[in-house]
Amino acid sequence: MSGKIIYFDNNATTGVAPEVRAAVLPFLGEEYGNPSSMYRFAGTSQHAVQKARAQTAALLGAKPEEIIFTSCGTESDSTAIFAALRARPEKKHFITTRVEHPAVLALGQYLEKEGYSVTWMGVDEKGRVNLEDFARALGRDTAMVSMMYANNETGNIYPVAEVGALCRERGVPFHVDAVQAVGKLPIDLATLPVDYLAMSGHKLHAPKGVGALYVRRGAPFRPFLRGGHQEGGHRAGTEAVPNIVALGTACELAGRHIEEENTRVKALRNDLQRRLFEKIPDCRLNGDLDCRLPNTLNISFRNVEGEAILLLLDQHGICASSGSACTSGSLEPSHVLRAMGVPFNYAHGSVRLSLCRYNTQEEVDFVAGVLPEIIARLREISPFKD
Repeated sequence: MSGKIIYFDNNATTGVAPEVRAAVLPFLGEEYGNPSSMYRFAGTSQHAVQKARAQTAALLGAKPEEIIFTSCGTESDSTAIFAALRARPEKKHFITTRVEHPAVLALGQYLEKEGYSVTWMGVDEKGRVNLEDFARALGRDTAMVSMMYANNETGNIYPVAEVGALCRERGVPFHVDAVQAVGKLPIDLATLPVDYLAMSGHKLHAPKGVGALYVRRGAPFRPFLRGGHQEGGHRAGTEAVPNIVALGTACELAGRHIEEENTRVKALRNDLQRRLFEKIPDCRLNGDLDCRLPNTLNISFRNVEGEAILLLLDQHGICASSGSACTSGSLEPSHVLRAMGVPFNYAHGSVRLSLCRYNTQEEVDFVAGVLPEIIARLREISPFKD
């Protein structure tokens, strides 16, 4: 596949869908009105924001008035957590997991420095949480629980409904980081016991720079950004109409393609997984084989470095991610793999391959042919021996 980029890093970001680009163009040109203005010229922008809110709500099974547009998933996470904690300042206990995205992980570490008691829930060797541990951790002083819907590295899907039910029983607000799940899994917030849910546009074929936060009606909330009256007083600042239009369009498209994500895309992922395990000895799957996102494959190869794998994949035009944090200057494997207890000689050779609806069988065939050769080559020169 000479000269073609094969993009298997869709958990990092996604390409903007052609339909999304087309929907945005008028709002980058002639339709530049401020949606908060009163004159008729602003009406097109006002209507576009309202439509996008309805499209986003429909994908989540929420009401349009429960959707707040933000700049990204990280802002949505921070807004939800600080909004809830500020509404309950007398409670100083926060519960989350050891495998969260840094958007929540760093917040938990910050809260510890600010005097909160933080319970870090562990996971087993497959990255699964224990519901009994959550039940025991919930107490009278618990201000909030935050747990991701699906893990960005392994694709593991977590028991959101069960944890949410426990929280609702105890009257504890429950926040879910669903950045990786939205658009890949059906979500119905009309029945799911969740108070806050964060999502990000660039994970489902909208551009970077836009996200959304679901806030259940009646959930405790104190605005994070104050100023104007935008977003029903929940988030001040002039609406980024082009980005909001993009998100709404992407959400509508995602709803149409949920079945494809869970059939054709899943079949491509499974075919790639099967062929790699057939051709490459001494490798292991990271995560829960039976309960993970349909597009995600995290695999470790013994006694090779993940960064070396990525560099050689890149030479073939293949984009993927490593499960190691070495790219940030650390010699430690990712916090997710450490929490799972993945052996050191495997954890450093971890690669995440994440597909989307635009990937093809031809691309899977190419990667399945190239990657075994790369691993064999690296093992020949590897200084690491058991």
